[in-house]
Amino acid sequence: MSDNHPQLHGEGSILPVQSAGSSTHSVTGGSKIQAAGANGEIQHVIYLAENIGTLYNSADCSDVMLKVEGVVFPAHRVILAARSEYFRALLFNGMRETRDTEVELVDTPVNGFKMLLKYIYTGKLSLSSLKEELVLDILGLAHKYGFSELELSISEYLKAVLNVRNMCTIYDAAHLYSLWSLSDVCLNFADKHASEVLSTQGFLQLSASAVELMIQRDSLCAPEIDIFRAVREWVRQHPQQVEEADMILAKLRLPLMKLDDLLNVVRPSGLLSSDAILDAIKEQQEKKSVELTYRGFLLPDVNVATVAFNASVLTGEGAAALLNGDTNRYDMERGFTTHVINERTPGIVVEFGRPFIINHIRLLLWDRDQRSYNYYIEVSMDKEDWIRVIDHTKYLCRSRQLLFFSPRVVKFVRIVGTHNSVNSSFHLVNMEAMYTTEPFNVDPTTTLLVPITNVATIANNATVIEGVSRSRNALLNGETSNYDWDNGYTCHQLGSGAIVVQLPQPYLIDSMRLLLWDCDDRHYSYYVEVSCDQTSWTRIADRTQEQCRAWQILRFERRPIVFIRIVGTHNSANEVFHCVHFECPAQRASLSPFEGSNSSTSSAPSTSEIVMHGDAADANAQGDPSADQQVD
Repeated sequence: MSDNHPQLHGEGSILPVQSAGSSTHSVTGGSKIQAAGANGEIQHVIYLAENIGTLYNSADCSDVMLKVEGVVFPAHRVILAARSEYFRALLFNGMRETRDTEVELVDTPVNGFKMLLKYIYTGKLSLSSLKEELVLDILGLAHKYGFSELELSISEYLKAVLNVRNMCTIYDAAHLYSLWSLSDVCLNFADKHASEVLSTQGFLQLSASAVELMIQRDSLCAPEIDIFRAVREWVRQHPQQVEEADMILAKLRLPLMKLDDLLNVVRPSGLLSSDAILDAIKEQQEKKSVELTYRGFLLPDVNVATVAFNASVLTGEGAAALLNGDTNRYDMERGFTTHVINERTPGIVVEFGRPFIINHIRLLLWDRDQRSYNYYIEVSMDKEDWIRVIDHTKYLCRSRQLLFFSPRVVKFVRIVGTHNSVNSSFHLVNMEAMYTTEPFNVDPTTTLLVPITNVATIANNATVIEGVSRSRNALLNGETSNYDWDNGYTCHQLGSGAIVVQLPQPYLIDSMRLLLWDCDDRHYSYYVEVSCDQTSWTRIADRTQEQCRAWQILRFERRPIVFIRIVGTHNSANEVFHCVHFECPAQRASLSPFEGSNSSTSSAPSTSEIVMHGDAADANAQGDPSADQQVD
């Protein structure tokens, strides 16, 4: 029989078989199926779902009855077991439920279970057509009976329909079932609508642990007296939960309340002792405002120092330029905010539209030439008491500054320049402030960032301020394979000059890696010094008595670094020191393209390590590695 003739399949049904491709054909009975093509794949999942779905709430082939609140649902053990580990354990455990034809499910709402059973058989639910109470019942049953995919889908739906009216109800369910993603979304919503949420009836129905978790957040930004009033009503609604009420009351921030509210609202309630109120008053009077634990608005990874968030510049000349977001159009005359550097200057002060929680500030210092600045940053809630979060008064800084610190509630930011290497003015092109969710490590003593990735890059605004190269910043462009006799390295004449790299800001660093030019079998000697001010230098590596080639890894005691000076003292081939690549901190070791292929080089990387403990112009010329060449 040829491929073009029909073949019989079962009684009376015929299915044409094609030699290639696939197409849809009618079968006896009028239905349409997808014929198998040359790849032999058949996809009839839709028919499987439809056929199993017909068994929903049907006595046909049923072998168990599920009793829920007096209502009996016919079901099929094998389908329930295939869909849920809970039902597999319940119905095939060898116990009484394995033999009984009727199994009662307790603590199960009947309407919710009816919808869950439909989902078990069909894999479908239309949540938008259901009341929220029923959706939450289904969510609870999905959690109880182990339907994690359904639990996740309902959670995503609830996130989409979240509003002030239903937030507390959804949050309580999420908290109860440990749905942390949904719980976080609810809490973030409450942060943004704190006063409205606290006044809802749903707040009074929250569990004690859910209330405690909500009000202890720094980002629940509402007047503290409003939070107290909401808690007071919750306590009245739950008179039996005395211990829980005490735990919740302990999360209130009494020093943030006005004296009048403490005396005339909190004290008459009888919920807090007189000693607690007196301690709060004492804290208000004795502590600086920066020492109080404020609440603030939290907008993760959003720049809040913008006009859109009602931020404004209070002091500084050229204030309009600072918050406009333009980081390209600036020159000697325009596009920056400035102040005169002296001891009496108020600096540049920015006020946010509301108190925000921030842990990250980005600055762009004026950088149309090679000048560097010293500065510090302080923050405040009342513009009277300030706390310093960044102190770069001992470090020369230039261009972009990426600054991190512990999260704080901030209303005012003050940036004060203390030094300019060219004149007596501090110039700031742009400022951003936000709460970043990116992980970072900051030393609390120095307020300096401890990086784990290479910061000596062009993208990070590091620059080579001394050294000779055909390509500007060839040392920092990340290229470790495309170099030869003429290109791809930076050099200096032995006995004269050095290769100097300036990082844009100080970092706490404990390792470096550099690649010495190694297109032949020459070797070098060198040393490396570091500085924060380009005046006082500390030697962190001394290889003047060693024969070094290719990759070099330097490890030393962690220290603040802005400038790195690499000084060659010997070249076995000529009088020029050549370096292809520099990075700090050191990243993973790798071979240079010439290692392992040169007859005089071993197949393993020529990488040596040392551990030591210790207390600027464009490059346009070239030092040829093949000859003794004088470099100006």
